[in-house]
Amino acid sequence: MIQIQQIPVLQDNYIYLIHETESGETAVVDPAVAEPVLTTLAENNWQLTYILNTHHHADHIGGNRALKAATQCRIIGSKADAKRIPEIDIALQNNETITLGKYTLKMIECSGHTLGHIAFYLPEANALFCGDTLFSMGCGRLFEGSAKQMWQSLNTFKQLPLDTLIYCAHEYSLANAKFALTIEPNNTQLINTVEQFSQLRANKLPTVPTSLHQELATNPFLRANSAEIRSTLNLQAATELEVFTELRKRKDVF
Repeated sequence: MIQIQQIPVLQDNYIYLIHETESGETAVVDPAVAEPVLTTLAENNWQLTYILNTHHHADHIGGNRALKAATQCRIIGSKADAKRIPEIDIALQNNETITLGKYTLKMIECSGHTLGHIAFYLPEANALFCGDTLFSMGCGRLFEGSAKQMWQSLNTFKQLPLDTLIYCAHEYSLANAKFALTIEPNNTQLINTVEQFSQLRANKLPTVPTSLHQELATNPFLRANSAEIRSTLNLQAATELEVFTELRKRKDVF
């Protein structure tokens, strides 16, 4: 059995602990800081086996060294980005896997936000840990990669089962929603989701994980074929990549 525990840190980051109950193995995804992870491990009486880094930004790797020193865990990241992942032990290439107890985590290459960005997919738990590639109603900024790379990465995610849970690394939902509503203001499911999420945040509750099914219905960055979005952008005859590229440009200055 898999248990997933969410740890809110910094201003809007989420760290995730993935615990496999039979083996006792535990992985942490994108530990921005070490202390809350160590506290949560101690509270649960869990021992850390792996650190899973989706990319090299400081708010995703900041706890690597301290956690490794305290737990002797092994650090896993992308082979393409190995030089920027502190103290990496296992460097994976696209579609390679690791095991957590009897379960399998698959690495999915998803460049765009950075070059060498990756996600970890745990099919038995319907869980995708996607760092800063896909957010609730949004996607990551293109700091290093191209719009084409990000669009390809998002399309890879779109092939996953609809009930896949999206464990993104930040609480950006309401900020993303403001932009989404300007692009597709008549999307009823989007409007309803924003209302639900506003209530969650008012009660200091997280809006993630979200689901792929919900994102396909509400996230403009996954909806380049929407007639309303194309009309808003005046890109009725454009390719999906052209629509996505324009959406990302507009979000950057929103």
